Amino acid sequence: MKKVDRYSIDNTDYTVGQDNIQKWGFDVHNPVFGTSAGLIVLFLIASLVSDPATAKTALNGVKNSIINNFDALFLWSGNIFVIFCLGLIFSPFGKIRIGGQDAEADYSRMSWLAMLFAAGMGIGLMFWSVAEPVAYYTGWYGTPLNVDPNTPAAVELALGATMYHWGLHPWAIYGVVALSLAFFAYNKGLPLSIRSIFYPILGDRVWGWPGHIIDIFAVLATLFGLATSLGLGAQQAASGIEHVFGISGGIGLQIAVITLVTLLAVISVARGIDGGVKLLSNINMLVALALLVFVALAGFAISMGTVPTTVTGYAKNFFALSNPHGREDQTWLHGWTVFYWAWWVSWSPFVGMFIARVSKGRTIREFMIAVLIVPTLITTLWMSVFGGQAIDQVINGIGVLGENGLTSVPLAMFEMFESLPLSSLLSVTAIILVMVFFITSSDSGSLVIDNITAGGKIDSPMPQRIFWAFIEGAVAAVLLYVGGTEAIEALQAGAISTALPFVFILLLMCVSLLMGFSTEKYNK
Repeated sequence: MKKVDRYSIDNTDYTVGQDNIQKWGFDVHNPVFGTSAGLIVLFLIASLVSDPATAKTALNGVKNSIINNFDALFLWSGNIFVIFCLGLIFSPFGKIRIGGQDAEADYSRMSWLAMLFAAGMGIGLMFWSVAEPVAYYTGWYGTPLNVDPNTPAAVELALGATMYHWGLHPWAIYGVVALSLAFFAYNKGLPLSIRSIFYPILGDRVWGWPGHIIDIFAVLATLFGLATSLGLGAQQAASGIEHVFGISGGIGLQIAVITLVTLLAVISVARGIDGGVKLLSNINMLVALALLVFVALAGFAISMGTVPTTVTGYAKNFFALSNPHGREDQTWLHGWTVFYWAWWVSWSPFVGMFIARVSKGRTIREFMIAVLIVPTLITTLWMSVFGGQAIDQVINGIGVLGENGLTSVPLAMFEMFESLPLSSLLSVTAIILVMVFFITSSDSGSLVIDNITAGGKIDSPMPQRIFWAFIEGAVAAVLLYVGGTEAIEALQAGAISTALPFVFILLLMCVSLLMGFSTEKYNK
């Protein structure tokens, strides 16, 4: 392969898939696929023969050390990503179109937004929209900025801090990865793989082992992050089923949920993006909208009153929550904010890759508004309605939340529904929504891992996509079977530990992306 100027993006002679191996119906980039699959198999074997509690203790020690010692790095990096993404909206670079000036969008704007939201946040909002505001209001695990719990000031800060965790910062993290991937793949013709982002910095070395390591790291972070979420989601769905139907929500039901989600995800993967993720995402958004409207109308005065409270709490405390220095709320800061930032970073290869996959034809300005601003607005409404209702129940002693406060995160939403009309219907709808969101996540995650292990090829054989969908479910099911919650939490701690090196990778992405923009022709 010829040597080129390391900063000259347009002169590489590398072609997508040139190092792939075609065998047994697969089309894979062998160093990445073989190493990733081998490490995953070794992980599963180690899980079966080791003690989950010991693994959890060891990995939690690493995770806590990272969170406690690198809190400033995570927070300042998050701030940089927000500034970077907002800057692109208003900069001349915003005129650049992903795929070139004549590129057309593959999906309608509504379908595009639905897929972005379902992949990036959907399931998290179901899991935390009740539990998190209640936790902050009652001081379940510290309070933001050391506000006194169970006070009027705590209401505003609880809703504002929740939005801080689910608003601009996580979407900026996703946006950096997504735009970097989309630009280098669709504008520069490089493989749709994490390694391609670093071509301006590494030159043709990205096609060797430096690039292999980057892609293997991204595959493992994506798969283990998804397996963690599948395990936690199975526990929430099982808790909801037990709450509504009285069926034991133990390990048997949890594995049954994962099996069902995996089988449906395989069907969705086989149908491709148009017949799978796109369809499910549109269904997700319609069902979620119906649920949101009903809950908002059931407590209309409360819902409308908490929207301005959430906006005010978010805006007023944005800079204080973004500053890691001189904080007296260290327990809350490390247990919530830094944990979240590490989690978003560890998830960014997955969400960023999927967003990139479906965003061809959008200008950078349109892309960043859609990725950064629109989800923040939707999340503000969602958190205001669900969090506001839950806090109101706690304040007024209504229902289970009012009597006992937050006792179970997976059950929190279902307990809030008990005090609303048609509570059983709401709970069943929520269970279905959780399941469909997880099918969407598993489906889109399989497509992402498949892209990376296929050397950046967008269209790979169906058996390959199905293989990764099964692997995700298998990892989650094995962990639940051998160690239950402890094994899932150990995997989560491991995934978060990978966020530390990936923060530096994301910061380098910003530099590499600006270098790439400097070579792009556009109407200045």
